[in-house]
Amino acid sequence: MKKLILGLAVTAGTLAFAQQTPSSNPVTFGVKGGMNVSSLSKDSGLDDQKSKIGFNAGVFANIPVASSFSIQPEVLYSQYGNKSDFTALGTKYSASTKLDYIAVPVMFQYNLIPNLYVEAGPEFGFMVSAKNKLKNESNGDSTTSDNFKDNFNTFNFGIGLGAGYYFTPNLGLTARYVAGLTDIAKNRPSGSDAVRNNVFQVGLAYKFK
Repeated sequence: MKKLILGLAVTAGTLAFAQQTPSSNPVTFGVKGGMNVSSLSKDSGLDDQKSKIGFNAGVFANIPVASSFSIQPEVLYSQYGNKSDFTALGTKYSASTKLDYIAVPVMFQYNLIPNLYVEAGPEFGFMVSAKNKLKNESNGDSTTSDNFKDNFNTFNFGIGLGAGYYFTPNLGLTARYVAGLTDIAKNRPSGSDAVRNNVFQVGLAYKFK
């Protein structure tokens, strides 16, 4: 709830900047991509949870609506998930969960200076695949479940907070943290804790001008 309140507060603050003089800058389009460092917020059945490395890549449109304010919708292919270790019947196992989404962030951006911005906004995600790999650390045997998607809700919602810096008018460095607000489990047992996606993203963006 704190993450939601913070995200909404920042979003409301950026909307206030839209009351400034309308911008004459044109809409620009671009591509972006980078690394995801993702985790799941809670799973009491696991002894040791670790972050999982993945990637994100896609396209965006930057729409100026004021002199220092713009809205940037994006469509990204984004890999979430986590890694974990646990013990069952005296045997150690490692597990890797890979959750792939088509993510649609809608970021409200404010330029602190012409080439440096901060951003906040919602992200809507639609799961396209889910795989779970389980490895027996004692003998090296492993199995992969390709139909793991049936265990999850296909829709994911989160709040993103980030920043970016453009070294040139075309090329920039981006960073964003997305806190998941929806439970990814489809059939949650009564009384159990929700599990949510969380991801830190860093990468490059290129605007076509």
